[in-house]
Amino acid sequence: MTGAANDTDFPVQFKSQPDAPLQFTDRLPPSADVVVIGAGIIGVCTAYYLAAAGQKVLLCEKGRVAGEQSSRNWGWIRQLGRDSDELPVMIESTRLWRGLSEEIGEDVGYRQQGIIYLASTEKKLAARESWMSIAKAHNLDTTMLTRTGVEQQINGIPGRWCGGIATPSDGRAEPWIAVPAMARAAQRNGVSIIEHCAVRDIERQNGAISSVITEHGTVQCNAVVLAGGAWSSLFASRLGLTLPQLTVRSTVVATSAVPSIYEGNAADEKLAFRRRRDGGYTLALSDLTEHFIGPDSFRYLKPFMPAFMDDWRSFRFGVPPKTFPDGWRTERAWSADEVTPFEKNRILNPAPRQGVADTLIRRFKERFPELGAVTAAHSWAGMIDTMPDVVPVIDHVSACPGLTIATGFSGHGFGIGPAAGKLVAEIVQGNAVEYNMKRFRYNRFQDGSEIVLGPAL
Repeated sequence: MTGAANDTDFPVQFKSQPDAPLQFTDRLPPSADVVVIGAGIIGVCTAYYLAAAGQKVLLCEKGRVAGEQSSRNWGWIRQLGRDSDELPVMIESTRLWRGLSEEIGEDVGYRQQGIIYLASTEKKLAARESWMSIAKAHNLDTTMLTRTGVEQQINGIPGRWCGGIATPSDGRAEPWIAVPAMARAAQRNGVSIIEHCAVRDIERQNGAISSVITEHGTVQCNAVVLAGGAWSSLFASRLGLTLPQLTVRSTVVATSAVPSIYEGNAADEKLAFRRRRDGGYTLALSDLTEHFIGPDSFRYLKPFMPAFMDDWRSFRFGVPPKTFPDGWRTERAWSADEVTPFEKNRILNPAPRQGVADTLIRRFKERFPELGAVTAAHSWAGMIDTMPDVVPVIDHVSACPGLTIATGFSGHGFGIGPAAGKLVAEIVQGNAVEYNMKRFRYNRFQDGSEIVLGPAL
């Protein structure tokens, strides 16, 4: 186990290169109360809160802790613009983030600097304002900003934006620092964490879970949490379960240090940006959705059609690499004594698109010309796992007693991670929860329910 990460690690993705030493190498226990599959933000937080409740937990990660999307996201901790059913969980998560560094004894990079959704036209401003009714229903501190109000906060070209909507209580954290710090805290609480430990299969007796088979051996257990991010649908199919989940690629650029133009996070119709504590900005596009077309793209075309039609102009398509979860050559069936697709691709590491990276820098310069020569210090990409309605699945699976699925957070997982993990821990233990969970049902895509789109990616 190592000490806390720091900004100099960025953007090594938690030293996720194949030849880097593993950071979490606990011994495989013969048994556990709960086995969590996947050590992204959701899996790590679930394990943390289960251990806090006295559960014996094993956290298995096929690659590296937070080596995929949980270290590659924008770092936003956002209530603004959330789905109304998701928002209560996010409000609790915002509360947890505020005290997280003190609770675990490590800095997670949390800063409460606010988030602004900007509008370049009056039509777009009216669309932003439509969310105010949800904000008021949940007593958020969200307000509408005039043109002058935006210019008082963001040092961009005068008149660039006609207004916006802002939530000052929103914030940010540093993903590549926060998630491993949470994992170390979980480990100190007794969670066994093992990197390069793919779960190959789940064994059942009388229909209920009795053990998991990992690449290193079998562990007896009665409860499993599937929090495998982009790999969840593939694993679920091994169990005979249908989980309509697809992925999209997001290319991100980190600029070198520049003078501050806004200390929080903001996005307009084409560009999202947020301040990092090293003095640079993290940039991403607001108007691009890149999807690699694989077998599941056709298998789940119908449930995803509403999301595609809602924003079809933003979509670009490609062919997935052969070892991706939905690659054309990726195995869909395997035996427990075989090397699985999870071991063949330890870390889902898509290449960033250079054209996108160039566009990000160009758009940032156009909005803030006073910064002069802005350069890209780093660029990277991640695969965002998404559900047809852009809202996660958080639910028991009746067809597999003992299994809880927590996946498909659709690019919103980092910010909601602490409270979502706490919620999953309660569900696993059979405790009552205070949230309306109907929106997050596993079977909502199989029971004929109408697909109601949540917030955009």
